[in-house]
Amino acid sequence: MRVEESVRVAFQGEPGAFSEEAAVRLLGSAAVTIPQPTFEAAFAAVAVGLVHALVVPIENSLAGSVVRVYDLLLESELVIAAETIVPVELHLIARPGATLGGIRSVESHPMALAQCERLFAAHREWTRVAAEDTAGSVRRVVESGDRTRAAIASERAAEQQHGIILARNVQDNAGNFTRFLLLAEPGSGAAQTGNKATLALRLAHLPGSLAAALEPFARRGLNLLKIESRPIHGCPWEYQFFIDVEASAGERLEDALEELAQNVQSLRVLGCYKAARMAGERIPAISGRIQ
Repeated sequence: MRVEESVRVAFQGEPGAFSEEAAVRLLGSAAVTIPQPTFEAAFAAVAVGLVHALVVPIENSLAGSVVRVYDLLLESELVIAAETIVPVELHLIARPGATLGGIRSVESHPMALAQCERLFAAHREWTRVAAEDTAGSVRRVVESGDRTRAAIASERAAEQQHGIILARNVQDNAGNFTRFLLLAEPGSGAAQTGNKATLALRLAHLPGSLAAALEPFARRGLNLLKIESRPIHGCPWEYQFFIDVEASAGERLEDALEELAQNVQSLRVLGCYKAARMAGERIPAISGRIQ
């Protein structure tokens, strides 16, 4: 996306969320980030023309896939335009004037709380409080006026919500990363070329159907990067499969997809895009026009 076009991008959470950081990494600081309370609302913001695009988390290196995003992506007509990887650095944040010794409760998203077990082991007197999102927990702590409350979130959340950091990098594992996708409408200018592709396919509920679907990739030496399955609503014990595959093989990938289409009930290419580096990177232009 061209930052000079003031592209509007939705994300789930509140200002300072990791999803907002991912949007800035991808689109630049001139992009207008629009917070939404839920993933459903964020997807709907694109559908009704409120924003040009959407940034969502799809996978965490410790917790695994964000399954609700997979379901919503399949229900929508959006395509994957790009991805980025954001390191999850968690900090203990409170309102100005608070001290570490005065804290009695800590709130955040349950996943963030679970990733800070060493911190809670060292402070057994603290009560954990589950919240909808990390940045929102900082806002509530700061607005409460209570100096005994703290939150766990990003440095960006502390800056956006005017909190102070009492302890930095309180996460247990330094190798904590989240992969985010940039989603846009087809025809928005999102380049559908790159070295990575994401596919959605539905298989016949028969023995060997998954092996038959994967065989065209193996025979052509194409590297599968991830396989995810999701239940098909209304069809107990039947599954929709999502596959990430290296897409730099050109004609070999095209041939594999052509053969794959003959062995599955349905096939949809959700996007072909440039694989992210660990540090994240900016992407090419997407139209800033809202139709």
